[in-house]
Amino acid sequence: MHVYVNGTIYPAEQASVSVMDHGFLYGIGLFETLRVYDRRLFLWEAHYARLCSGLLALRITPAWTSEELVAAVLQTIDANGLSDAYVRLSVTAGPEGVGLVADGYERPSLFVFAKPVAPLADPPHPKRLQTLELPRQTAEGHQRFKSHNYLNNALAKQELSGAPSDVEGLFLTHDGYLAEGIVSNLFWLNHDRLYTPSLDTGILDGVTRQHVLLLAKRMGLPTEEGRFRLEALREADEVFVTNSVQEIVPVLEIDGHLVTSNYGKYTQELHRAYRESIAIGE
Repeated sequence: MHVYVNGTIYPAEQASVSVMDHGFLYGIGLFETLRVYDRRLFLWEAHYARLCSGLLALRITPAWTSEELVAAVLQTIDANGLSDAYVRLSVTAGPEGVGLVADGYERPSLFVFAKPVAPLADPPHPKRLQTLELPRQTAEGHQRFKSHNYLNNALAKQELSGAPSDVEGLFLTHDGYLAEGIVSNLFWLNHDRLYTPSLDTGILDGVTRQHVLLLAKRMGLPTEEGRFRLEALREADEVFVTNSVQEIVPVLEIDGHLVTSNYGKYTQELHRAYRESIAIGE
């Protein structure tokens, strides 16, 4: 693998970050995970908007325009001989030394990683959800950022140690409301209505989540965001999870309880609409 580091492509084993970088010392950094299809960055405007919002909140001065970041991504996938790729774009706070900073960061660093993506099955292979004992931690600030502080997710993944690859951990909040998967957002359908946990549960406002809600609106499918108990999920007609790499993935069972339809009518329609939006690039 070749990695983009502040304007230069390096073999991964030669790429480095300063030990004085606050992304390393304190987890102050943001990343975006996105899909590139045939050298086109899917939903890039939404990823860029979320990145800029996070940088502003963390007082990291943006050093790159949208066009410059796109060029960095394309340079990275070209260096890896890819046209379809999983891409992670990371911005760290920069080498400020030991000690917290109050006035913001003026010297951020940019890292871009790219790797191949296995062809997705059609229909997609379903997931099984397993409720985690570890609760979803609330965001450190007023919102959840896609930040380098990923300990809650890492500990949740360790809780699933030994579980098959088709199992996704399901976070609940401290007070028992549905939240999200370890690397996914959660949706379900019941009586011709689409449900998903609201952002005030502390979940990440996923770009794919936003797009699925938009697709549902275009389809005329009623949607509801809110606080829901696990029982609502177990009573659902259809359940699926989303992220930028796996797209829309149906759920077969929750804690051993079979979902009524693991790739039902609305999941299929949303999946088809999602694939069509990839084809036209929007």
